[in-house]
Amino acid sequence: MEDALDKAVRVFCERGYHATSIADLTSAMELASGSIYKAFKDKRAVFLAAFDHYKAIRDAQLREAIHRGGNGRERLRNALNFFATSSYGAQGKLGCLVVSGVAELATFDEEISQRVTGSLEKSETMLGELLRQGQDDGSIPATLDNQSTARLMLCVLQGMRVIGKSGRSKKDMQAVADAAMKLLD
Repeated sequence: MEDALDKAVRVFCERGYHATSIADLTSAMELASGSIYKAFKDKRAVFLAAFDHYKAIRDAQLREAIHRGGNGRERLRNALNFFATSSYGAQGKLGCLVVSGVAELATFDEEISQRVTGSLEKSETMLGELLRQGQDDGSIPATLDNQSTARLMLCVLQGMRVIGKSGRSKKDMQAVADAAMKLLD
């Protein structure tokens, strides 16, 4: 099932929800349409399962990257670098299921809106916590407005994922992460 959901994530990221058909999903997931309908009911249910799967994997990878930092500033830099790395080359062009969920579905589907909004709120909270850790350990100035800076960093992270769809280079995306870190000086 995880392999099938990985393939569904890829299709939804590449094509978007509305441009993805059940035929696209059956082909990518290597399942018969009857099997998809039996397991998921409809395309929307496949999207929800793929979204949850995507978030679980990405969140675990992000946590791992963050925990390699020795202080709040390093952990925040690791988060920015994680998103920069996801925003260039083939992975960057693939895109982000959270971004596409916001852009395509959040205004039309309350359940998807709640999941996407919850994901963004969780990210903003995590960024705020990293900033607080840095303020507590002295690696980030205590005078910084935590809430506004966390929201700014969230916009930077999600913006990198949007811009990454246009085929930016590693250098371009790393420059964004570096510029965001300079805002903390």
